[in-house]
This record gives sequence, C-alpha cells and structure tokens, in this order.
Amino acid sequence: MNRNRKIFITVFILFTSIVILIAIDMGRRTTAPWNKRREVERALPTVKDGVATDTLATDTLLTP
Repeated sequence: MNRNRKIFITVFILFTSIVILIAIDMGRRTTAPWNKRREVERALPTVKDGVATDTLATDTLLTP
C-alpha cells in the first residue's frame, strides 16, 4: 500500500469518527417534536396550586 493511500484511509477514518461523535452529541442535546411538552416540564417544573384553581372557579361563579 502506498503512502498516499495510507494517508487517505487515516484521514477518512478520523473524519468519519468526528462526524459520528458530533451527530451523537447533537442527538443527545435536542428533543424530538413529540417530546416538547416533557422538555418544558423538565426545564420549568411547576407545582399544581389548588388555590389558584379554586379562586378561578369562584370568580367565574360570582360574576353575573
């Protein structure tokens, strides 16, 4: 095998490895469209407040 072929194979394997690692990293950092709701829930966890729900219900019942 001549020198140019060895260099080509080495560069090809190195480039392919880098592209695969970048693709894996991007895949871990992004969220699928069907999981967008879960991403928001994980990023901004909210505690359900029963008072706010009750206040909203009584306000709508009291207004004519």
